[in-house]
Amino acid sequence: MGSANWYKIDNVSKVFLATVGKRDTRSFRLSCTLKENIDPDLLQQAVLSAIEDRPQVQVRIRRGFFWHYMEDTDLMPVVKQEDDRICPLLYVPSKTMLHYQVTYFGNRINLDISHVLADGTGAMEFLNIIVLDYLRRKYPDELSDVTIHSGASEGDLSQDSYRQFFGSKNLSHGPARKKAFQLGGLKLPYHQLQFFEIKMPTSQILPRAKELKVSLTSYLGALWMLSIRDEMPPRKRNLPVTISLPVNLRNYYPSKTARNFFNSVNVTHTFDSDITIEELSKEFDATLKSQLTEENVKKQMDSFETMEYVAFVRVVPLFIKQLVVRYFTKKSNKKVSMTFSNMGVQKPPKSLGDLIDNYSGFCSTNTIFSTMFGYDDNLTLGVSSAYMNTGVVKNFVRSLSESGIDITVCATEVIK
Repeated sequence: MGSANWYKIDNVSKVFLATVGKRDTRSFRLSCTLKENIDPDLLQQAVLSAIEDRPQVQVRIRRGFFWHYMEDTDLMPVVKQEDDRICPLLYVPSKTMLHYQVTYFGNRINLDISHVLADGTGAMEFLNIIVLDYLRRKYPDELSDVTIHSGASEGDLSQDSYRQFFGSKNLSHGPARKKAFQLGGLKLPYHQLQFFEIKMPTSQILPRAKELKVSLTSYLGALWMLSIRDEMPPRKRNLPVTISLPVNLRNYYPSKTARNFFNSVNVTHTFDSDITIEELSKEFDATLKSQLTEENVKKQMDSFETMEYVAFVRVVPLFIKQLVVRYFTKKSNKKVSMTFSNMGVQKPPKSLGDLIDNYSGFCSTNTIFSTMFGYDDNLTLGVSSAYMNTGVVKNFVRSLSESGIDITVCATEVIK
């Protein structure tokens, strides 16, 4: 492909590029676990086929004088057995590299990808294209007619939907947010993150949420809040606990982009009096539903989306812009206690049901981040934590276990 084409970076990705670090690499991992071990040769062939359908990932990020940009690249992905950290550093200035990688371990296929290239929805479709192509090569007679493509054109897949639906508009500001409680204590040395995979049967946890007449997101979000509260020192109980929840904007606008197109809403509670999980779940659910109206989602679009339309900002050199973006991002991050991303129920073609065991994923962070995936009767949470203290995760798992849920927890080893 060479460098015949170049692409602008969307404004959310500009924030990611300005804040890439050795711990928070601004990358995330999506995984699909099959019911049999991976054949690396077939997986390599599947990846090379998949990038023909998703050429948007075949780019290099370059530094311009005013902004970053992306250009096509001839670099080809090489599948390998997993031997690196989860959510590795996939962007290094001036280094020639792809900004995603596909690895395998046992029966699991991993896609690690820079958040500059895609959000969870776009990356999940790319992973499923790889998985389907792999399985079609392994079982050509049974799966030759199965497809998973969205049918979108290359132009639709490459669209900067922020610019399409919000560009140059005078976006109104959402409500002002207060500084939130954040976990203190020592962080893991050597820029490490610890990753926890928490699995439970959907059939056991979903009835609990239905009994309270709230969504599963709200029930588990409230549990995360209480788990954080139990780690708060008394002198800080006046600070709110705020959960940030990414929202897929494709649910509100007619976009088929494979790039970033999400926003975040926030649910906040101050623990100034006793509250039960039942009460907090209903409060969380009501707040979340009020935030997820089209009007409120539009109000909460980051005002950074209008930055490049300001004449003064447009002529400021990149290194100055990045300093400003880092400052405001750091300030904004202090208003969030943790992030909880519901990736939804995964529904690959039915003919693949007997071949796929589960889906899961993680996201890099400087604090604590949880993803949630549903598949069949599996509910899987992937938790990333920068802290040596694992109290919040322990509190969360203990609460579920004490309510009768069968829990399985796996954790990565870390150097302390």
